[in-house]
Amino acid sequence: MPSKKSLRPGRETPGVQSGPQPVRNKILLELPKSDCGELFSKLEFVELPVGSVLNEAGEAIKFAYFINDGLASVLTIVADGKSVEVGLCGREGFVGIPLTAGFTTSHTRIIMQVGGSGFRIKAADLPAILRDNPRLETSLHRHAQQMNMQASQVAACNRIHEVEERLARWLLMSQDRLGGEIVPLTQEFLAHMLGTRRASVTVAAGILQKAGFITYTRGSVKIKNRALLEDAACECYGTIVHQSTKWQAEVK
Repeated sequence: MPSKKSLRPGRETPGVQSGPQPVRNKILLELPKSDCGELFSKLEFVELPVGSVLNEAGEAIKFAYFINDGLASVLTIVADGKSVEVGLCGREGFVGIPLTAGFTTSHTRIIMQVGGSGFRIKAADLPAILRDNPRLETSLHRHAQQMNMQASQVAACNRIHEVEERLARWLLMSQDRLGGEIVPLTQEFLAHMLGTRRASVTVAAGILQKAGFITYTRGSVKIKNRALLEDAACECYGTIVHQSTKWQAEVK
């Protein structure tokens, strides 16, 4: 579970040192200072270790999270308990989207795949904040559309494309959210994410490593040549990036 800290973001402009914790979440960074006071008084900084379950499928949502760093996986769970990843959320995003539509439960499990931190708000406090902060409400609705688009594309990707293409797409999406060259992971975790066998992940990683796109060591992947990795990925990565860029241009 997320470890609770008695730290809150201050009421300064996001992006500047806010109390003891700098704000890195994109949604919070884009809010004007005038919209931050009431919201920030309700936020609490929490560490989010790897494996932390932020929302559980079928259960009531207790908290929503503005991810500050790290990487959260959005998982669809089927009756036998198996799961497949349908989305990724990092510091660009928000966990707890059903709350923005007045729902109180989650239809997906959202779990930290790479440990990090976030600013959380009680589910009960969010509706009043959104009523008084239409800019934040609009930002969260737009983020919901981004996640829906990502989920539909990833679902098609998991059904149609080869494992090595999906692995390349996943690595690129993860790097976009984490930054740097290193993507921490285990083969077991990645097999769950891609909805395939661990042996298939080993073969796929070997193909990408032999081609010189990545180096894989126990627990992490280093992206050596991003341009070539983009060429190796299926069309789904480019489709997601293109649509996201198009939407961003439409609202500027």
